Amino acid sequence: MMTELEAAQAGKITKAMLQAAEAEGVSPEFIREGVSRGTLVLIKARQSGRVVAVGEGVRTKVNASIGTSSHLCDLELEKRKARLAEAHGADTLMELSAAGDLDRIRREVIESVGLPVGNVPLYQAFCETLREYGDPARLDPEYLFELIERQCADGIAFMAIHCGINLFTLERLRAQGYRYGGLVSKGGALMAQWMVKNGRENPLYEQFDRLLEILKRYDTVLSLGNGMRAGAIHDSLDRAQVAELLINCELAERAREAGCQVMVEGPGHVPLDEIETSVRLAKKMSGGAPHYMLGPLPCDVGASQDHITAAVGAALSAAYGADLICYVTPAEHLGLPNEEDVVAGVRAARLAAHIGDTVKLRGRADGRDRAVSKARRDLNWSEHLRHLLFPEEARRFVEERKSVRGKRCSMCGDLCALDQAQVVFRDFLSEEKR
Repeated sequence: MMTELEAAQAGKITKAMLQAAEAEGVSPEFIREGVSRGTLVLIKARQSGRVVAVGEGVRTKVNASIGTSSHLCDLELEKRKARLAEAHGADTLMELSAAGDLDRIRREVIESVGLPVGNVPLYQAFCETLREYGDPARLDPEYLFELIERQCADGIAFMAIHCGINLFTLERLRAQGYRYGGLVSKGGALMAQWMVKNGRENPLYEQFDRLLEILKRYDTVLSLGNGMRAGAIHDSLDRAQVAELLINCELAERAREAGCQVMVEGPGHVPLDEIETSVRLAKKMSGGAPHYMLGPLPCDVGASQDHITAAVGAALSAAYGADLICYVTPAEHLGLPNEEDVVAGVRAARLAAHIGDTVKLRGRADGRDRAVSKARRDLNWSEHLRHLLFPEEARRFVEERKSVRGKRCSMCGDLCALDQAQVVFRDFLSEEKR
């Protein structure tokens, strides 16, 4: 069976390409060409048949992450969070559990939503190694590859795999004298420990072709993980991070040549003036591979409000070309998110993605904004609410506060500028409606 990439390169338009084209309002040939070049990937939910296109020329997508930890392991809670993420507009979901019956959790979360579900295989690999041996350095590479295949067979649609954290990138970290923010990737830190203690190369890098063979069998999208991402704005674009990006971009080229769909992950904490460079560098070096942005957070002091911090960075990232935004919740840096945090994170990320798309896809993504503007101008409340990104929440504000009386709302009341302006410009409005 051909992967979507192989089919596209053979000139074939698949069912998934047709579905993606309809969802995006573009032609099937537009999707096929993007997939063929590797600038678009199609992430497919096998449990529901849903297809999500990520990449150049389509809407910026939003990923939500859920999962257990050793401090809080409640499968039903995680399933509720997954369903809330889907209900509030997430495009993909990452199941990142690190405690409990991990096979059962993964399978039940996949079945609880219609979204494509991704994961990080190293989490389960190290979790179960620690559980059995008490030492992550005892991870068996053979077990790791068996686990990756099992997870693909269960329906995992995309995998964040840490191939670029290797002996070369670790040496760059040592040579620069470590970092302000340390290593903040769980998979990256555990793999670094495994390499140092065993004096061996990362098996995911060393046996990359074997990894691609597994992913191709299931057409699981490879997301090249960002194990050296900056956890502090003062570490952004340091030599260790850039060294990993260089390796990941080379691996992305190898993946495409092998017929495997691939994305490249982004950097974490990035000051505002480096976001454009971060996105454009990843896109340029990877040959335009879809860019999966983690955050980015443009400051380090926003804990409890980091869904807002990340939204600021994500909006700029999307405008500059990032293709998939990983949400950040208010609980980031403080604890495992609850249900309310998930909703807040998804909403903030969706808003940020839309803001970026009004620049990146100007003329296509901003039609909704134009409709809202005209409805506000005309004091047409039903149309105003209908076109909003979060209409139910907006309607709740209006109803609970009884803010609308007649055409005017409580913000300006009798001094409503739009109402007063209609007295002057009524002729123009009448002309426009003809």
